[in-house]
Amino acid sequence: MDPLMPTEPRYARRADGMKASEIRELLKVLNRPGIISFGGGIPDPVLFPADEAKEAYRAILTDPVQMACGLQYSVSEGFEPLREWIAQHMGLLGVPCKPDNIVITSGSQQALEFLGKLFLTEGDTAIVEAPTYLGALQAFSAYEPHYDTITPKHGNRTPQSYVEAAAKQGGSVKFLYVVPDFANPSGETLTRAQREGLLDLAGELDAPIFEDTAYSALRFEGETVPCIQAIDVARHGGDINRSRVIYCGTFSKTLTPGLRIGWVCAAEPIVRRVVLIKQASDLNTSNINQMVMHRLAERTYTTQVEKARALYRPRRDAMHEALLKHMPAGVTWTKPEGGLFIWLTLPPHFNGSKLLKRAVEEFNVAFVPGSAFFAGGAGANTIRLSYSLPTEAQIADGVARLGKLLAS
Repeated sequence: MDPLMPTEPRYARRADGMKASEIRELLKVLNRPGIISFGGGIPDPVLFPADEAKEAYRAILTDPVQMACGLQYSVSEGFEPLREWIAQHMGLLGVPCKPDNIVITSGSQQALEFLGKLFLTEGDTAIVEAPTYLGALQAFSAYEPHYDTITPKHGNRTPQSYVEAAAKQGGSVKFLYVVPDFANPSGETLTRAQREGLLDLAGELDAPIFEDTAYSALRFEGETVPCIQAIDVARHGGDINRSRVIYCGTFSKTLTPGLRIGWVCAAEPIVRRVVLIKQASDLNTSNINQMVMHRLAERTYTTQVEKARALYRPRRDAMHEALLKHMPAGVTWTKPEGGLFIWLTLPPHFNGSKLLKRAVEEFNVAFVPGSAFFAGGAGANTIRLSYSLPTEAQIADGVARLGKLLAS
């Protein structure tokens, strides 16, 4: 080898499994002139409580005591007043708990990464839906698991079949992961009966459930279904410390993603172990950002959720109407009751990844190929559309362009 040629060091084996997110890559085309992007499920900045955030930072930084607290290191568990607010919020969701059941993370994405680190040993099995959230697959895959699939809408396999499949891979079932409300990417919501079924399965497997609730507050219509953790806590007489559900929450879709504030709500022994991982990872989430988020949550949470619902519902409707008008025969899609996504299934001979290249280059429209959301690489004929950023007029135009591409 030429000694002047640059070489790379010997990485850990897990590095070979690290791949760039197709969604992150799509963000690079957002500034291309004329592009209409249905790619990332990014909150619309018009919703951000900018004035309230400015006032919160000003109040903290002009008060010597608060300034010293905000700009200093802090405890890994998180800013206690914020944890108290979240505990009260969880109580409203049917999960009576204390601040000791809460740990603040840098967005719910960090929570997923921490939980993967806490539970997975190489060769263990993580049970996920197909499709499922791409970011979760990225977080878990660093710890070299195998994946198995649950199908809550069509009935799950027997617990023994999951145990035997995991044993053949040299490990055991460590957890079930679901996005129960307006799921990323499918937009679908689990019924109460399906949530009960997942709890029964998890009980038979003696495994926790990771409940990712990023979109739960964004319901436009229909009846609210209790979160899985609330159902489980009720099964255990209101005692969260007996629950096997680990709730991953975030302010990113309701207040702002830029402050990077999420949380884990779980039994105290689990929270204590997550705190240890947090200490080793980044010591603590930015304290001033937590303080600002606490002020925003106290003053604006309900109003911001109402504003988000009012903005996104017409966009969901516009996309559904445009799909009805422009999609060729053989294309089907979901109609979510909330959230940010619609999931399209194309005829079997289509390939979403190949379509994306043409869509961007010839029609100036972008989406996410569905295969990215399958652990085993299935779903080639599926795509995910997000209506969170484009206006209703852009949605109509972009779906029309997409319809022309599919028809061609």
